[in-house]
Parts: sequence; structure tokens; C-alpha cells
Amino acid sequence: MTELVIGADGLARCGWGASTPDYAVYHDTEWGRPLRGDDALYERMTLEAFQSGLSWLTILRKRPAFRLAFDDFRIATVAGYGEAEVDRLLADAGIVRNRAKIEAAIANARAALELPAGLSELLWSFAPAPGRARPATYAAVPALTDVSTAMAKALKKHGFRFVGPTTAYALMQATGMVDDHVVGCHVVTSEAGVMG
Repeated sequence: MTELVIGADGLARCGWGASTPDYAVYHDTEWGRPLRGDDALYERMTLEAFQSGLSWLTILRKRPAFRLAFDDFRIATVAGYGEAEVDRLLADAGIVRNRAKIEAAIANARAALELPAGLSELLWSFAPAPGRARPATYAAVPALTDVSTAMAKALKKHGFRFVGPTTAYALMQATGMVDDHVVGCHVVTSEAGVMG
């Protein structure tokens, strides 16, 4: 994949961000931009977990159905789901129907409710200090780091499931904890920092 692609609008984008119209919108308006708020981060964490083994484009295109199915990812609501909701979700053709991932999403909502300072506080406590230069190439972008490994361990300790080091790093990228837009990309983010 090309590192940068100049779109019809004249803007330079990360190569993946120019590959489909859906990706272009996501790349330009969401990916790598700082996101806070427990429900918003719970949604991203859940979608990253559902993406495991699938294309992100599949999840992105199903996101409206996921939001409907999971009550807009309101943690307090999803935490109250029982077997009837699991059965409903397994019958919903609009989402990824994977029992383990559905049950993990519910367990993760329950775990999030138990966090003393909230999910946003926990996740952002792993965000490195600002200052790292953007990667020059995709080859320079890691799949996981020591920090994402530590985040995954902390989440597991609190009872979260389906959030390993690679998923944790993807979550960090998607929510602006790190800025992995390649050098020359037109997107400007803030708060993203150094990974170790």
C-alpha cells in the first residue's frame, strides 16, 4: 500500500484512508483524534474486539446496526443485558454474531461500571506524553507496544475480555492516544504522544 495518496480533493491521506469512501471519512474525521468519555470509549473498545479476525471496513459499515443493537453502547444499559439480550444479538444479522464477543461486550460493560474513576480515566492513564514524531512509513507502525501490553493486562485485571495487546494498540490509535498518521498526511491531531 502506498504511504500517502493524494485524493481528488487535493488532500494527502494515509494510503489506507484513501482506499474507500468509508475509510476516507473515518480517516479524516475520527481515526487518531482524541476521544474521551466512558460510553464513547466503550463503543470503540467493543468494536475493536468485534473486528478481531475481520476487516475494519466490515465493522465500520455495520456500526449503525451495532449502535442500534447495543443501545448506543450505553455502559449502564449493556451491563444489564441477560440471556434474552444475548439471544437477540445472536439473531441480529446486522452485526457480527459471535457469542464469545457478544458475551465479552456485556462482561466489559459490567467491568467498566466497577472502575472507580471510569473507563476513560483508566484508558487515558496509558496515553504517553505528547511529542513523538509521526511514522514515516507503515513499516514503522507497531502492531503492539509495551504500553498497549500494560493496558491489556490492566484491563484483564479489571475483568475485561477480548482486549489483548494488539487490540489495545488499535484502540489507542483509533482514539488518538497515539498519532500513527504517516508523515505528510493532512489530518492534524492533538494530545497523541510517544509510545514505548
